[in-house]
Amino acid sequence: MIHAKRDYSVDRRLVMVSGVALLIGVASTFAAAALLALIHFFTNLFFYQRLSWADVSLARHTLGMGVILVPAIGGLLVGFMARYGSEKIRGHGIPEAMETILFGKSRMSARVAVLKPLSSGIAIGSGGPFGAEGPIIMTGGSLGSLLAQYLHLTAAERKTLLVAGACAGMTAIFATPVAALLLAVELLLFELRPRSLLPVALACAVAGFLRNLVFGPGPLFPLHTDPVSTIAFASCVAAGLMCGVLAALLTLALYRVEDGFHKLPLHWMWWPAIGGVLVGIGGYLEPRALGMGYDVIGDLLNGHLLVAAAIALLTVKAIIWVVALGSGTSGGVLAPLLMLGAGLGTLLAPYLPGGSPSLWALVCMAGVLGSTLGAPLTAIVFAFGLTHDSEALLPLMLTTAVAYGLTTLTLKRSIMTEKIARRGLHIFREYGVDPLERQHVSDLMNSDVIAIDGAMKVADALAHYGDEHDPHRTYPVIGEGRVLGMLDYPTLRKHACSSARCVDVFIPLQPEHVLLPGATARTAAGRMAQLEMGCLPVVKDLGSMHLIGTLSLRDLLGPNRSLIEEETLRERMR
Repeated sequence: MIHAKRDYSVDRRLVMVSGVALLIGVASTFAAAALLALIHFFTNLFFYQRLSWADVSLARHTLGMGVILVPAIGGLLVGFMARYGSEKIRGHGIPEAMETILFGKSRMSARVAVLKPLSSGIAIGSGGPFGAEGPIIMTGGSLGSLLAQYLHLTAAERKTLLVAGACAGMTAIFATPVAALLLAVELLLFELRPRSLLPVALACAVAGFLRNLVFGPGPLFPLHTDPVSTIAFASCVAAGLMCGVLAALLTLALYRVEDGFHKLPLHWMWWPAIGGVLVGIGGYLEPRALGMGYDVIGDLLNGHLLVAAAIALLTVKAIIWVVALGSGTSGGVLAPLLMLGAGLGTLLAPYLPGGSPSLWALVCMAGVLGSTLGAPLTAIVFAFGLTHDSEALLPLMLTTAVAYGLTTLTLKRSIMTEKIARRGLHIFREYGVDPLERQHVSDLMNSDVIAIDGAMKVADALAHYGDEHDPHRTYPVIGEGRVLGMLDYPTLRKHACSSARCVDVFIPLQPEHVLLPGATARTAAGRMAQLEMGCLPVVKDLGSMHLIGTLSLRDLLGPNRSLIEEETLRERMR
């Protein structure tokens, strides 16, 4: 039966889910356009008192000290929407999506799909120092989840479509489809399987093509750096260490601020308004620290900001971002992290030989992003997708790897998972092949089978096969060469005094409840859990139902025992 074993566990439903993912990719692209339009609308309304969808700079407003009140007003509106609409709109989107996927069976509500972009448009349009990527991840994810619920799909299929919508939205915002796909793998899917990877890839591809029509072609921050010299290796290591330190400081500061808000004797509805006052003060001191700041990121990458100006701007940006996010308002983290990372590179550039100032702004941008999110592959490809600078790939990889290594050694959790952990829900971020996926039923089954003839009386079966020292033992029941069901020791004891035959008291099994030799051990474990049985028969094929062995829970311990030996046993060289 070797031919029955497959590399992947897929079926024809993959085609249907992929087709739906294509539609979600289209919907998420236009949702991204609508979100950006909302942000522009509220920016014009709050800062220029006009009704317009034009993209304008917050730094050119004429409000004077009145700018201090604008983010507070936006925060107040977001607080009301969260309390009386849906509390799920609070936060920066990705942790909420992760929690929904792992602990909420990927169910999102229509209310979140409407209120999340609206609240984010208000928060960012009123000066909130956030990006649009977190809100679009929640919005696109909501669209995917809602469509999956409408089509009555399984929880696993809902997860796939939720992530497809989220990553398609990110693709539409940043024009980085490959990075969005990697974000799905590193942060959202919690698996690497064709059943989820292919639909998400298709949704991102559709969004990538449509983005050229909606927003125009080309990278968001086009950049070209010169090839690096050998000494850049040491500079990348130093830059990576600094990126890891900054990522750790930002993560710790954010949750210290959040703890401070929790100590306030006020309902959380008022926290975004309080945070908004501090954001407004920062915006009064440094107007370019307000809003998404994509123009600032471009200036940092291209060396258009002096070091002194960059220090002042980034200090204010870091403070107001941490305060605003800690207050529980609505906004994303990717754009602020990009700005802070690029700013760090600008500050370090005079001290890092082997590359141009633009290179260090770029690699630190990726290093801070990857180490803060705990998603290094996403950060590396994301930086390349934003700039299309192929010369920087090697420095990007080294810097991000060092930064990621530092944070994994020093922090218990990332900025993505700390919020979820504080609700009592822990997420383990390491992915590996389940040892039960590496073994098949034919590898673990017991071929020396003791089977009971269904025509035998129960008393005779108990006398011949019953084992009081193994009360959990289960026996296959056969008749006319076919497996009919299972019979355990307690049942034999219960009916021993009757004249019943084994065929009258056994637990019947349908053909779909038996095991085939080519099935994985993981499939067998799931089948046992579904039937609440500790042992199942293995048959040659479903047509003949010819018994060739049994598989018990004890047999399934073997792969895990081998894995522990691989992890702990140290061997000498032979």
